Amino acid sequence: MKQIDDIQSTRIGVVGAGSWGTALAKLLAEKGFDIDFWVFESEVKEQIETLRENRVFLPGVLLPETIHPFNDIETVVKNKDLVLVVVPSHCMRSVAMQMKPFIAKDAVVVSASKGIENKTHLTMTGILEEILDFLPPENLAVLSGPSFAKEVAAKIPTVVAAASVNDRVARFVQAVFAGPTFRVYVNHDPVGTQIGGAMKNVLAIAAGICDGMNMGLNPRAALITRGLTEMNRLGTRLGADPLTLSGLAGVGDLLLTCTGALSRNYTVGMQIGQGKKLDDIISEMRMVAEGVKTTRSVYNLSRKLGVDLPICNEVYHVLFENYPLEETIQRLMNRSLKHELDGVL
Repeated sequence: MKQIDDIQSTRIGVVGAGSWGTALAKLLAEKGFDIDFWVFESEVKEQIETLRENRVFLPGVLLPETIHPFNDIETVVKNKDLVLVVVPSHCMRSVAMQMKPFIAKDAVVVSASKGIENKTHLTMTGILEEILDFLPPENLAVLSGPSFAKEVAAKIPTVVAAASVNDRVARFVQAVFAGPTFRVYVNHDPVGTQIGGAMKNVLAIAAGICDGMNMGLNPRAALITRGLTEMNRLGTRLGADPLTLSGLAGVGDLLLTCTGALSRNYTVGMQIGQGKKLDDIISEMRMVAEGVKTTRSVYNLSRKLGVDLPICNEVYHVLFENYPLEETIQRLMNRSLKHELDGVL
């Protein structure tokens, strides 16, 4: 691993050219790094090469000449000191398998993807640890927090967290990404950082439903607060530090996605609240709303572990079992009365 005092010579590959991957590649290129950039779509590769723009996923943003797009994953990850993976959560396993033959044995691999795998209930670093089994687990890190891609690309001040069980790795990632408009804190809790990043998408769907139904501001405030309680229940059951979920990757990201119109998950929820069907909403989207797949993972994982997540469970019933929204609200409001911190402490 590179020394922190030798950051500028770090060789970096970015895997995934959605809006978030593109924004982070731009951020790193503007810090002076040459970025090899894995792009799945041939049309996106051509756009970046000829127009210096990703018109499919981040239109209107000029990309530096030092971002070099490739459809070939070997070129992007081979001999790199740091590989940033920013792919949809349901693609993480297949992409990790493609990267495996070419990743250096001392590379730092950073996940900026948010989700929980449906079948295994693994976090993104859990998948990477399983597939890239030759890497020391401490060489895996997470970058997460309240950060819309469009605003990061526009250099709007943003604050996130870099998480690794190894302090040296966390601080290396911090030094690589931090800049004048992108402040990075460190923590040593990848589990909590990823549970917060995954669950906030489910809760953003719920917040969007409330707003789509024009329910008012009281329900949204209650949903965010009780949603944080659910984050803590599942996170601590999986070994997370509750303080992590009170930080940037937990409550910070939760607030952003439950109140910001740039959130794809919030937008999905709002359309459902307005009466549209999930299949119709998804068919009209080019980009992935991670919360839809994560809702299934969180629901099944909570049942497996016996963790009570009433809001997340109701989102599941609405999305996948077509429960009427009015009945869902009544069930949440008429649950048995209890202490506010039941199941948290």
